[in-house]
Amino acid sequence: MRFQQLLITSLRRSNILCASPLRSHYVTALRPARYTIAAMSKPSDACCSIPPIISGAYDPKGDYKTVGGLKTYVTGPDSASEAILYVYDIFGYFPQTLQGADILATSDPERKYRVFIPDFFEDNPGDISWLPANTEEKKKALAEFFKTKADIPTVLAKIPGIVANADKLAPDGSSFTKWAIIGCCWGAKVASLAAGQDNIVFKAAVQCHPALLDPNDAKQVTAPMAVLASKDEAVDAVKAYQENLKVPNYVETFSTQIHGWMAARSNLEDPEVRKEYERGYRTALDFLHDHL
Repeated sequence: MRFQQLLITSLRRSNILCASPLRSHYVTALRPARYTIAAMSKPSDACCSIPPIISGAYDPKGDYKTVGGLKTYVTGPDSASEAILYVYDIFGYFPQTLQGADILATSDPERKYRVFIPDFFEDNPGDISWLPANTEEKKKALAEFFKTKADIPTVLAKIPGIVANADKLAPDGSSFTKWAIIGCCWGAKVASLAAGQDNIVFKAAVQCHPALLDPNDAKQVTAPMAVLASKDEAVDAVKAYQENLKVPNYVETFSTQIHGWMAARSNLEDPEVRKEYERGYRTALDFLHDHL
């Protein structure tokens, strides 16, 4: 069984294709009729087969705090009045991801952000040794991971508490004036659903090399949305997703980049990858600057 088939099967078993526990807050209903295999874009082959490449040491600028009961990487100036919830990919805290969060926090000369990366996997991210998923043991491990740690309804249900707790770190001790959400790969699916019909928190959203991109999700999006796709995402799914958006949006395919170039799989020793990695985060910042 291919890895993407395992993922779809796991999501079905964990009820992402059924009713969401956040029906009253973020998602109206994840009915089976809407979330069929035919309707969903399968994860890219690159996502399923290429292990992350760590290119040297990176000294993160932030630190770790407990937010909403979860270990959370927090970066950005204490004086920042706006915040970003960053949802990582299945490999968790990789240097490339932490560096991306640091870029988001301080690289806009006109506005700074407090960026939060909750550890939804609680120190137990996807194990790169599972890839390629060429044994029954690896397939079972992946299926169990997506059914438990990476269960999307469970993750969505944690977001209100995380945001409420993070708001206490705002300069006024009450709340940040605006929130955005950005997600990579699996995290992009979380971002898309969190910005859905019943969203009352996020004023803008960004998806980076999204996995499980479903054009039907776009119909429910209520916040301005950017989609930064790689060459490995399904072209038809990206196009259909944009066509279904009813909000201000920006969609671009980074045609030279593999799935994961803005997170764990980014080989920053490659000049072209580094250039497009930086451009990806710059594009995300420009979008947030204009729409948050």
